[in-house]
Amino acid sequence: MPPRRSAGLIAVVATMLSLLPGAAAAQRAPVEVQAVVAAEPVNLTELRREAEKATKDLEAATKALEQRRTQIRDSEKQLTAKLRELQVAEMAFEQVRQPLSDLVGLLYQQPISGEVAGFLSGESNTDTLRAMAGVTQLVAEQDLILKDSSRLQLERERLAGEAQELRATNLLAEAQMGAEIETLRARSQKIVQSLTKALVKLGVKINKNGQPAAGCDPTRATSMDDFPNGLIPQAYLCPLQQPGNQLRGDAALAFISLNEAYKRRFGRPICVTDSYRNLAEQQSVYYRRPGFAAVPGRSNHGLGLAVDLCGGVERFRSAEFNWVEANGKQFGWIHPQWAYVSPFEPWHWEYDPRLGSLL
Repeated sequence: MPPRRSAGLIAVVATMLSLLPGAAAAQRAPVEVQAVVAAEPVNLTELRREAEKATKDLEAATKALEQRRTQIRDSEKQLTAKLRELQVAEMAFEQVRQPLSDLVGLLYQQPISGEVAGFLSGESNTDTLRAMAGVTQLVAEQDLILKDSSRLQLERERLAGEAQELRATNLLAEAQMGAEIETLRARSQKIVQSLTKALVKLGVKINKNGQPAAGCDPTRATSMDDFPNGLIPQAYLCPLQQPGNQLRGDAALAFISLNEAYKRRFGRPICVTDSYRNLAEQQSVYYRRPGFAAVPGRSNHGLGLAVDLCGGVERFRSAEFNWVEANGKQFGWIHPQWAYVSPFEPWHWEYDPRLGSLL
């Protein structure tokens, strides 16, 4: 297609879309997507924020598309019902019109027979006048039926035109929304890939093949609610820089950022003794350290939201402890109030998703 013709087609499509209900909101979406693509995040926190926003935009667009499809189905059902009613009315009129048309046609074919002939010769009587009145009534009724038929035909043509226009408009709107969803989905995948590359550069071992790990996608953090405590599938967990340790996606990204800041301050990574614990590990710790572990199935470790630290952080009011206490909230990590007193666990730190979502 020549460039000028293509540009003209795009202009026509844009004009048609502007006439649709809610078109203004629908047309704003591509602009927002372009703005997101233009601004490249520079750190894990921004990448996480952009990933979450991309997911929300994708969910909103998908929901809007489903609503649009529901509206399409409802409107087409209404049009189909109208066309069916119209068809029934046409059949009823046809049943009345045909015998009446046949009778009137017969009278016109034999205009001088019987009473009609007497009327034409001037020798009319009561029967003749009654017959002519009947003929006049038949003609009038025929005219009404013909008018009604014409009206029904025009109405049918109008509804059929509306149905055709509605289908074309719906297909156009659905195609545009589908394209927007694909753009948002591609953007979301791109952000996850950027996260994976950033994690690899920071020394996180994604997996043996170096492929993106689903668990490092912070947008899947809400999916953790679908799994019981301590029974989160491996694919939903993101590894930390500390070998053998892992957390759920949003907590892992926040901890890795905290770890980078810690390394700049102390010249070494944070020492981690424990992170996510499956149910079997929770049971083992509970029996080995009575009074220092939550009841199996109730630990934040089983949610992928807690770590036990070492390397100085485990000593209350050490320089390392004080630094993590003062700076952890900047990354969503806190030392819970209960861990200050009962039981006293200076090594235990937790990620607060509500706090992290504000960063």
